[in-house]
Amino acid sequence: MNFVIGLAISMGCMLGGYVAIGGHLHALMQPYEFLILGGAALGIFVLQNPMPVIKDSGGAIMEAILGKGPKQKDFLDLLSLLHALMREMRGKSRGEVEAHIDNPGESVIFQAHPKILGNKLLCNFICDYCRLIIIGTARSFEIEALMDEEIQTLTYDKLKPYNALTSVGDGLPALGIVAAVLGIIHAMGALDQGPEVLGGLIGSALVGTFSGIFASYGLVSPLASLIKATRTKALRQFVLVKQTLLAYMNGAMPQIAVEFGRKTIPAKERPTIDEVESETTGGGEKAAA
Repeated sequence: MNFVIGLAISMGCMLGGYVAIGGHLHALMQPYEFLILGGAALGIFVLQNPMPVIKDSGGAIMEAILGKGPKQKDFLDLLSLLHALMREMRGKSRGEVEAHIDNPGESVIFQAHPKILGNKLLCNFICDYCRLIIIGTARSFEIEALMDEEIQTLTYDKLKPYNALTSVGDGLPALGIVAAVLGIIHAMGALDQGPEVLGGLIGSALVGTFSGIFASYGLVSPLASLIKATRTKALRQFVLVKQTLLAYMNGAMPQIAVEFGRKTIPAKERPTIDEVESETTGGGEKAAA
């Protein structure tokens, strides 16, 4: 929502100021300049990215614009799920715990947290490391190193749309110049026309430069930054899982282990200790019962 509001303010002030100094909006309506600029940018985007990244970029843009990053309730659900799993690992046999992590779709613990169950990457991350913990042959520092490597890989994959859009955004001013040069070439063919015609053609060409600069710094680059912020926030869930399970492996009780995880939550979404206790002893214990 902030993206839409910010874009509206930016466009409103820019165009409003242009009109206030006597500019005519119809002079900015140059569809062929937009076609040259937009088509070149889109072509370069497709050229430099594989199809999975192109598809993921569409999803990342929607996530960023709609603000689909995890909220406090999502972090609380995750802590509740981990608390319930740790209680199972602490008090139940290996076979009973494996029933939850081998088939989370039929686990009452995971079913109590459908949003986490629907996040395949996060669900697999939790199950994989819980499985390693109950096997009991890996030491905590080995698990930590493996988690760090996987989180680094996930970060690289999840930020590919950010890197792709940043690259396009950096090139848009130059593409705007390309569009303007093509417009000037067209204008040079009309030197025998009157000043009014020639001036209109040159003005049309300069719209390409303006559009490229604005699209870069006023649209694509802010959108890329918003994607990075949204996806980085989502990746904090994996860090939360890591710190919670490592604390459990090092001997912490489940209720203490979730406190280690709580501290990794971004400050604005971080619940209080009482909120976590209420969620885990209420939702978590009911799910494990």
